[in-house]
Amino acid sequence: MASNDISIISLKPTRRELLRYIHFANELYRGNGCYVPPLVADELATLDPRRNPAAEVCDSQSFMAMRGGKPAGRITAIINHDANRRYNEKTMRFGFVDFADDAEVVDALFAAAAEWGRERGCTSMVGPMGFTDMDHEGMLIEGFDEPGTMATIYNYAYYPAHMERMGFKKEVDWVEYRITVPDAVPDKMLRIADIVRRKYGLRSAEIKSRKYLKEKYGRAFFHLINEAYADLYGFTPLTDRMIDHYVDSYLSVLRLDDLSIIVDADGALVAAGIAMPSLTRALQRSGGKLFPTGWWHLLRAVQGKGVDVVDLMLVAVRKDMQGKGVNSLVFCELIPRFIAHGYREAESNLELEGNESVQRQWEYFERRQHRRRRAWRKDI
Repeated sequence: MASNDISIISLKPTRRELLRYIHFANELYRGNGCYVPPLVADELATLDPRRNPAAEVCDSQSFMAMRGGKPAGRITAIINHDANRRYNEKTMRFGFVDFADDAEVVDALFAAAAEWGRERGCTSMVGPMGFTDMDHEGMLIEGFDEPGTMATIYNYAYYPAHMERMGFKKEVDWVEYRITVPDAVPDKMLRIADIVRRKYGLRSAEIKSRKYLKEKYGRAFFHLINEAYADLYGFTPLTDRMIDHYVDSYLSVLRLDDLSIIVDADGALVAAGIAMPSLTRALQRSGGKLFPTGWWHLLRAVQGKGVDVVDLMLVAVRKDMQGKGVNSLVFCELIPRFIAHGYREAESNLELEGNESVQRQWEYFERRQHRRRRAWRKDI
């Protein structure tokens, strides 16, 4: 497929071609202080259907746009069959999308993805979204001068203008908050936590080691996510194979002081909160590469050394306990640790703009909404 000197390449899932795909974004944002490169090894594992367990429920194809023989854009078309069955849709997702400020390139890139989706029976496309909710989603539309996080997408301000030009419409927005870590747990939160603890017989579980965390709560934690997030936009349950993959990938690197596990009197998992020292500066310094010296920057950051920002990755509460103040137990446990570790601010990461129950938990803290991002939809 070509237009003038523009060509679109359908990538094969080889290491060489996927690396070119990944490195295009790093080159596009070279010198941009807000862009946070992903860990290259993680991107390779996600984009290769032979390694990504989501391939059991998803089909995908990655494309690159070339202008004059040089990379000018990229996009991955994804059909999540579980999501289409769940929501009774014929929708193709698009993700991992980046492009130069070039209308012809952008049009050719999205046309190739749309054609791939139409050939497989899709009638609309939506994104940016990933294979699962564990992947990055949402195009930045506000907050272009704010440094990104490991868990979010950064993009230039010209991106949403091209989406509107092509006729894409808002599907859903997410907001993000920068929260000041207080000097102490707010009194009202302490009172709520005490009431909830006594009323429902809840307690914080002692986590002895990462091995203990994985064996005791690993699979239960991701089953909790399946239950707690079931009603959120675009969510599809994680399969057993995905859960095993995420247990090995994520729980092995968590700093135990930055997580909270809440259980009932029988020891059953009720809620969990997971945070991490911000990897923003470490990933920027490493360029997303472990070698030759990237591992050192990332190891120091994971250990919290020289980091004064904590990323709130997620809080999940069992469905029958939602709306009862259980999240106050999580924060009453985490905030003193945040203070002890010298964290000055926290990143909320993505929250659906209409999810008032989640946003109410920030009313106890000094905060500012500093980013907004969007999923776009268009008929194809």
